Amino acid sequence: MLNYTEYGDTAASPPLLIVHGLYGSGRNWGVIAKRLADTRRTVTVDMRNHGNSPHHDSHSYADLAQDLAELIEHLGGPVDICGHSMGGKAVMMLALTRPDLLRRVVVADIAPVAYGHTQQMFIDAMRDVDLARVERRSDAEAQLAEAGVERALQSFFTQSLDVPGKRWRLNLDALEAEMPQIIGWPEDVSGQFDGPTLFLSGGASDYVRPEHRAPIKDLFSQARFAKIPDAGHWLHAEKPREFEAALRVFLDADLPQDPV
Repeated sequence: MLNYTEYGDTAASPPLLIVHGLYGSGRNWGVIAKRLADTRRTVTVDMRNHGNSPHHDSHSYADLAQDLAELIEHLGGPVDICGHSMGGKAVMMLALTRPDLLRRVVVADIAPVAYGHTQQMFIDAMRDVDLARVERRSDAEAQLAEAGVERALQSFFTQSLDVPGKRWRLNLDALEAEMPQIIGWPEDVSGQFDGPTLFLSGGASDYVRPEHRAPIKDLFSQARFAKIPDAGHWLHAEKPREFEAALRVFLDADLPQDPV
């Protein structure tokens, strides 16, 4: 089963499950999860081939959705769920295949479409880090900088570095082999999710475009759209307070209010 971390009152309902994107882990979402845990049980997860979760040769969205389904059943679902980028695609696949496990869905800056860009350059940069010369994360960040990786991503990637163990917690071989599936979207996806769904995008990002709205509405009948101004693809990291506020408004819309 996937590795996960819980925050807040474990008896609080409904819980929120946060699903990270490619090269990430649950720890990347720790600050936001702790803040959201003031009113609800919040759970962050390490997806397969990331963090402290098991490594596998396969990394399809059917695989990822099944992993999440097993975790939600273990947690006693259904749950609210938020997924970013790769995690957002996994969440969409889960919503279409196991809608009974989900209450409200937030998809952060991704659409159910195939993308043409590649992430291979980052795998190459991480592979090229000489781990024998790494005594602290800053040593690895310096090598990533030499490879042309921007500063924000240097810090992001090295959160998946086990410095004492001299290894990446990412299964780089599997992620490289499965990259076409990760940046793609299955052509044979069917079904429809009729629960409340928010597609939350960065105002400066081009991952969710106007032409994507039709295929989104075909699969998510109650889809709503919102943007965080001046945020890019990493909207939760660039504008964490605004991201948190948007989640609260959407997720808490029909929850009972405390008496005044």
